[in-house]
Amino acid sequence: MKKMHRVAIIGCGGIANNKHMPNLKRVENVEMVAFCDIIKERAERACKAYGSADAKVYTDYKELLKDETIDIVHVCTPNREHSFITIDALEAGKDVYCEKPMAKTVPEAEAMLEAAKRTGKTLTIGYNNRQNQDVQYVKKACAAGELGDIYYAKALALRRRAVPTWGVFMDKEEQGGGPLIDIGTHALDMTLWAMDNYSPKMVMGTKYKKLFDKVEGGSGNAWGEWDPETFEVEDSAFGFIVMENGATINLEASWALNMVDCQEATMILCGDKAGADNLNATGRLNGVKHGMQYTENTGAKAGVAFFDADDSDSVYRDIQQWIDALDSGVAPCVLPEQALVVTKILAAIYESSETGKPVYFN
Repeated sequence: MKKMHRVAIIGCGGIANNKHMPNLKRVENVEMVAFCDIIKERAERACKAYGSADAKVYTDYKELLKDETIDIVHVCTPNREHSFITIDALEAGKDVYCEKPMAKTVPEAEAMLEAAKRTGKTLTIGYNNRQNQDVQYVKKACAAGELGDIYYAKALALRRRAVPTWGVFMDKEEQGGGPLIDIGTHALDMTLWAMDNYSPKMVMGTKYKKLFDKVEGGSGNAWGEWDPETFEVEDSAFGFIVMENGATINLEASWALNMVDCQEATMILCGDKAGADNLNATGRLNGVKHGMQYTENTGAKAGVAFFDADDSDSVYRDIQQWIDALDSGVAPCVLPEQALVVTKILAAIYESSETGKPVYFN
């Protein structure tokens, strides 16, 4: 019999309702026993929809952490709150799944990692796109050495007009930034993971607020009109990253950009043996065989077993592997050490964009 895990949800907003709670409910040895939100009604609704018979509602997460029967905490708050809630939960003896990005700043992320090491509890970060089937295919090809030395990559999180107009996404104090820290973080995490390269050397970055006030006659935004007065973050950002081994990564992120061919949660990898990408949510390999160029489109034909399944379950697979890791005592897919590197690179892009100078890592 597997241990029945008693899980607490801190932050009962959109990410908890759309990602965490529905998929935790599908895991057989999980019960959600505590729900906390600064808006009590949100916690009450979550408790009614997903809670166990003995589930409790809180508005103060510190009171929740006093419950010694809780063994897992999912932190689903705005970025500003990730670090101190995670650290408090770890110190209270809980294993923690914290939403991406790891933290708003590098010192906060470093403190989270230190707390996990000091307490001996398990910490993971919510980079669930690693579980997408196309990403898994590219990762396996890289791990098998099929690409050889991967020396150039692009990490893409480009939206044409899809600014999130709910919650605090456009609040710089709460989130720390816009599309770079929101969706660019996913693309960068996937790319570093596929390359298995976590040693940045230098970063140059730029960010822009060019379209945030271009709303006369309508913005064309997928999620309704945004308010330029509350749009405090960038609408696009770009990074040029050089790794210690000489590899180069271009990171591109936008919520609003005048372009047609948009890609999100996408990477392009170029090695000296072959290349790979997951453009249009399909894993592909390319190279030269027998003196001729080839492109292997793994999702092009029906009956390819790896792509037959509906990929909408990638979030569930992420939650399930997290619980399985705790059950088996192995490390979860996303290590906090890896997530810290993502945060360091994002912070360097923001710093470089402000100073106009490159940022070097020790």
